[in-house]
Amino acid sequence: MKHSKTTALALVVALTASGTIPWRGAAGQNAAPDSNPAQPWNSSRALALATRATQRRAAQLADTALRNYKAEARGYLTFLAQLGEGFTQPPKVVKTDQIASDIYWRAPSYSKQLIKGRRDTLLLPTDIHYHRDHLGIVQNNFPNIIRLGDGDEVEDVPHPLSAEGLRLYDFALRDSLQIQLGPRTLNVYEVRVRPKDEHAPRAVGAVYIDRESGEVVRMTLSFTRSALKDASLVDVSVVLENGLIDGRFWLPRTQEIEIRRAGTWLDYPMRGIIRGRWEISDYEVNAPFAVDFNGPEIQAAPGATVTSNGMVQTPAFKFNGGILDSLPPDVKAASDADVQRVQEEARSLVRAQSLARARTLALAGTRVSDFVHANRVEGMAFGGGLTQGLGNGMFASAHTMYGVSDHRWKGRALLSYTRPSGARWELSASDELRDASIVAERSGVINSLASQNFGSDYTDLFHVRSIALSARSATVRPIQLHADVAIEREDSVSAHATPENGTFERAFPATLWRQGRVTVGADIPAYTLHGWSGIFSAHVDGIRGHRTDIITPWHGFAGGAFTNELTRDVGTQQLVLQTMAAAVSTAPEVPAQRLPYLGGPITAPGYDFHTLVGTSAFSQRLEWRFKVPFVSIPLGAWGRTPASLTMAPFVNAAWTNRVQWRPSVGLGALTMFELFRADVARGLRDGRWSFNLDVSRAFWSVL
Repeated sequence: MKHSKTTALALVVALTASGTIPWRGAAGQNAAPDSNPAQPWNSSRALALATRATQRRAAQLADTALRNYKAEARGYLTFLAQLGEGFTQPPKVVKTDQIASDIYWRAPSYSKQLIKGRRDTLLLPTDIHYHRDHLGIVQNNFPNIIRLGDGDEVEDVPHPLSAEGLRLYDFALRDSLQIQLGPRTLNVYEVRVRPKDEHAPRAVGAVYIDRESGEVVRMTLSFTRSALKDASLVDVSVVLENGLIDGRFWLPRTQEIEIRRAGTWLDYPMRGIIRGRWEISDYEVNAPFAVDFNGPEIQAAPGATVTSNGMVQTPAFKFNGGILDSLPPDVKAASDADVQRVQEEARSLVRAQSLARARTLALAGTRVSDFVHANRVEGMAFGGGLTQGLGNGMFASAHTMYGVSDHRWKGRALLSYTRPSGARWELSASDELRDASIVAERSGVINSLASQNFGSDYTDLFHVRSIALSARSATVRPIQLHADVAIEREDSVSAHATPENGTFERAFPATLWRQGRVTVGADIPAYTLHGWSGIFSAHVDGIRGHRTDIITPWHGFAGGAFTNELTRDVGTQQLVLQTMAAAVSTAPEVPAQRLPYLGGPITAPGYDFHTLVGTSAFSQRLEWRFKVPFVSIPLGAWGRTPASLTMAPFVNAAWTNRVQWRPSVGLGALTMFELFRADVARGLRDGRWSFNLDVSRAFWSVL
């Protein structure tokens, strides 16, 4: 995978000569008139601010008082992967590079960036290589024509604060902010920017302008779909924030970059993200220095040792500590609220343009198991799907599977509408198998291997015919809401397959059932609370139905479940809490497939699969993770495995209202970039010893 430089989510620069100053909304009499977000586009005041900022920007570029400067830039390039349908899970860090460079600039526009130190750490296997301009910072808030990635990603976009930009963009005054700079208070206007022609290659976002001087303090920019040259780019965003140097010159202080890419031929829930974060400091303005501005702008410093994998080291420079020890803790998080808001506005416009013209046909599947899997009902099953863009946010998709042992076709057809905000409506019809498990006990791939080879199937499948209408809220919100209304008919199935070794248990005895169902739920993909990082999901079902194998009256009941995972770093170690709870209300009859089941490596290690059942259930795990030395294994172009193993002793308690408490203890080991996990556990009350080997749960959503 190859990317280029200023495709970024955020570029943050501190607003002081010595460090970062917090931004806050302006207070008091002067702030109130400017804090109305509904001010019109191209008001006289907004245009006057944009014009003044354009003039000041041009004046600084031509300012003869600024002859040259030297500074040091230290930064990180982090490659992340985001997985799962709807991308509701936070991205995972795959690889991080730490870079230190000396930055040189000389009037009128000469720039040199010499890398004096670069090192990396690999957390997951990858052979990613960066474009050269990923390794440097953005100078001068861009020239009048913006090009990113040597034109591979963004090319020939007019700068909003240029003579041409004043004609091509709309401007609106949105808010007033205050920055405390020692004894000095800076009053800053936020001016929104959008293109007059959103189908042309343009920027979109906001500029922050100092009220007194008219200088650009910060820029948050993304780009229209037509400005993105690479079809795999999802979006490109840039936030530049400047610092006041020597009380006169506004120069770069901190920068963050992000690039988001997805596949173009396979509609599969996986995308790559590159984020860069830079701190620029130690400015020397108008001081003599000797540097050759010829050759590439960004290159290794003279005398540096450069290894085959791009690592750089000069004799006079050395990093302190480990990369992960100094990696900013919020590298996986979004920027501050006002930056995030502007970026989402830009991304909504990009999404709107992409959705309006999306008419491509692509292979579709949300998991590997959508293409091939094995279980005791179907034996080996093969399938696939197609998604066709209809334009204006409309998509049609179909998926089918065929079981070799049950000789039965299953399928699902879907018509969906997606808004630029990410909100989505779906109308679907399906004839498929579903799992009664509230929490999966194995990944799909490992369960298929265990089923086919050892007769061990950790799924309880039943047959469903369904017509459903579903809705999901905008993806930008911290809490993502979803709702379904469905009419369904559910039947039991039989075990048809024969494994290579061993024998299968009988199929799950589902109740023959017809129902109307309403489900509402909420997901919080990532949140923080008092030093804990969490992932939360919950849903509530309202059901009215009756049995179909005998004559019974219709009746209603409710059910629901939630899962929550909390992690907390304690030095180099980590504490993990995993919680699951589920219940159904009392009713004349509750179908078997609606009861909560526990038992297996996740909900009740040391107890047989789904042997703990009731009308209410609870499972709680407490796990402590720490690293111990281990052998590092070379993987060629994929790098090397870390020279450590993550040990994870844990205790677990499972409870249902029918069997009461079932405690267990165990020890886990994570290896190969923590991609694989092995667990040994013992159920302490009527349990047994158990062993489980699987892929890390972070990847189950796409397996």
